[in-house]
Amino acid sequence: MAEKHVFLTAEGLAKLENEMDDLKSVKRKEVAERIKQALSFGDISENSEYDQAKNEQAQLEERIAKLENILRNAKLIDEDEITTDKVGIGSKVLVKDLEYDEEMEYVIVGSAESHPYEGKISNESPVGKALLGGKSGDIVEVHVPDGIIKYKILDISR
Repeated sequence: MAEKHVFLTAEGLAKLENEMDDLKSVKRKEVAERIKQALSFGDISENSEYDQAKNEQAQLEERIAKLENILRNAKLIDEDEITTDKVGIGSKVLVKDLEYDEEMEYVIVGSAESHPYEGKISNESPVGKALLGGKSGDIVEVHVPDGIIKYKILDISR
C-alpha cells in the first residue's frame, strides 16, 4: 500500500527536522543515561526508575519512528504555487461564520502541522476539506456532529 503524502510548509518541515535531531542526539542519550543509572540500583524486577526510563525510551522511539515516516512522505508546499483565486493547501483564508456573524482566519496546512489554536487547520479536517477549492464569495457547508456550519469565504491570500 502506498503511503500518502504529508504536506508541509518550509517552516513545518524545519520544525519537524529540528525535533527529530533533538530526539536522536539529545533525548536518546538522556534516556540511555537514566536506564544506566536505574540499572546501577540493582534488582530491576522491583525498580520503578528502570520501568519508567524504559517506558520513556519506548515513547521516544515511537515518536522518532512517527517523525521518520512523516519526513519520508513529506511533500513541501511551494509558496510560489499557492494561488489566491481558490483555496488550496498553504492558503490563508478569511471566512465568516454565517450563523454567529464572526470572522475567522485559517491557514490550510497538512495534518502533521495543524494547530487549530494557532489558526492552522488540516486539509483533512472537516473545515479544511470544505474550504479546499472554494473561491472568494463562495458559501461552504461543513458537516459536523451538531449539524451543518456555513462559512462564507471572504478572502484568500498566501
